[in-house]
Amino acid sequence: MPINTGLADVSNDFLLAAVVIYALAMLAYACDFAFGRQQARVTSRAPAPALVGAASAEAGAGIQAEAATGAPAGAGAGPGARAEVTGGGSAAAGRDSAGRDSAGPDRVGRWVTIAVALTCAGLAAHTTGVVLRGLSVHRLPWGDMYEFVTALTCVAVAFFLAVMIRYRAYYLGLFVMVAVVLVLGLAETVIYTPAGPLVPALQSYWLAIHVTAMTLATGVFFVAAVIGITYLFVDRHARQVAAGRPAGADGILRRLPGPEALDRLAYRTVVFGFPIWTFGVMAGAIWADRAWGSYWSWDPTETWAFITWVVYACFLHARATAGWRGRRAAYIQLVGFGCVLFNVLVVSLVVPGLHSYAGLT
Repeated sequence: MPINTGLADVSNDFLLAAVVIYALAMLAYACDFAFGRQQARVTSRAPAPALVGAASAEAGAGIQAEAATGAPAGAGAGPGARAEVTGGGSAAAGRDSAGRDSAGPDRVGRWVTIAVALTCAGLAAHTTGVVLRGLSVHRLPWGDMYEFVTALTCVAVAFFLAVMIRYRAYYLGLFVMVAVVLVLGLAETVIYTPAGPLVPALQSYWLAIHVTAMTLATGVFFVAAVIGITYLFVDRHARQVAAGRPAGADGILRRLPGPEALDRLAYRTVVFGFPIWTFGVMAGAIWADRAWGSYWSWDPTETWAFITWVVYACFLHARATAGWRGRRAAYIQLVGFGCVLFNVLVVSLVVPGLHSYAGLT
């Protein structure tokens, strides 16, 4: 069937609109760091002086009770002491062991609400652009490098929204949106490929199985890499503070959760994406046998896909071992995503092989 160039142009317009909306969402997340959360903390600590006075009055009665009964004075503080701790608690106390914010949905600030709404609107435009691209070429829209990048960034944003809602990880919005705007902007300007038919080697139903799985896994690993990089900065800041050294301009880092929460979130993200990547590699081997008569031919792309699988398997093994949590596990995870980037940006574009389908000249 002929390519519908008009529909392809509309797809490009929606994708460009998605870049703009994501950029606005990025600014809204930045405004939350600059204004929203800091203001909420100051407001929550404002009633503290009155609570201290009330607690001191009760403490006097508690001292008399201790003299009469021998019980600790803190036992008589009761509600007054609990109210004081709640009003002046640290930001870390408002998060549970999964890294979720335990303040409840009513504590979400105005900037976060705006940012999430913009992210959803951008995802709607992004998804529409990807779908229209597929309709214009009458196939699944990940047959070349440009389509693959637009699809994986769409998966990354959708997965990030799910993580943000599940773990209340609004603090990751700024970092994920910066990466998405950068990658999707490069896709629309540098690696853009006009709509066209598939090369004969990709005209198979295995495209819907193998490439879809690799696209989903890459989008998940994309989010995991952003979390891993954020973890390294937060862990470095925490080490500097613990050592008593000046941390410099750390306004954003002080509003992020502790490194342990980010470490757990990165691990759970990779745990979700690793089985999908494994299935994609296996489906690719079956497709290779159908297309080329061999399950494995040491083609550069499939070799690096296997290397990536090994690195992420090492990460999961290292993370499950108590001595390899933290920075060392984060480095392994980032090496794994580096292998993904090398395979997509270098091997597929520069190294000749059976998977040279980028569509770029």
